[in-house]
Amino acid sequence: MKRKPGSGSGKNAKGTNPGALKSRSATVKPTQAQDIPGKIVPSKLADYLEIITIAVFQAGTSWAMVRKKWPNFRKAFAEFDPTAVSKFDQTDIDRLMQDTGILRSEKKIRGTIDNASALLALDSKYGSFQSYLRSFDGYDQLSADLQKRFKYLGEMSVYYFLFRVSEKVPPFEPWILTIEGDHPRMREMVEKAAAEDTR
Repeated sequence: MKRKPGSGSGKNAKGTNPGALKSRSATVKPTQAQDIPGKIVPSKLADYLEIITIAVFQAGTSWAMVRKKWPNFRKAFAEFDPTAVSKFDQTDIDRLMQDTGILRSEKKIRGTIDNASALLALDSKYGSFQSYLRSFDGYDQLSADLQKRFKYLGEMSVYYFLFRVSEKVPPFEPWILTIEGDHPRMREMVEKAAAEDTR
């Protein structure tokens, strides 16, 4: 027999009242506007590698922390020149792992070196990296290919990357419903960009 709406104790299987639960996003402190990343129009390959690398390293940390450390990242990764980064060897990896000015993860450092090589290969094959990005019939195909070719890029970081380099992405609100979890920082970024576009 079906229970009528509103009948019963009003508690869920865990014995808690759903109405008393706060969403995760409700507990997140607002980010300072200057810490929220904005869009860029890439003028060189290094711009793409830089945004990919931010997407890779920012997972699990705040916009403010990334912004604070990013000048050190630029210096440590040769201003994100993909040709230079693709040639990094174990000596460079050891150097980066000793650099307290960056967020240190050997896996992500190695992934960034691989990503520089992937970027160069696609730029050479398609005539430009932008031509590669625009060679797909739709967002889903491009997203899947980026996740396959680049290390540590997932659904969320691909959206972040493409949004920031001013490529076409799906409208945020319907798209985010397909991704598990709350993502208040991404919403902040999209809302800031929308506000700037209307000025």
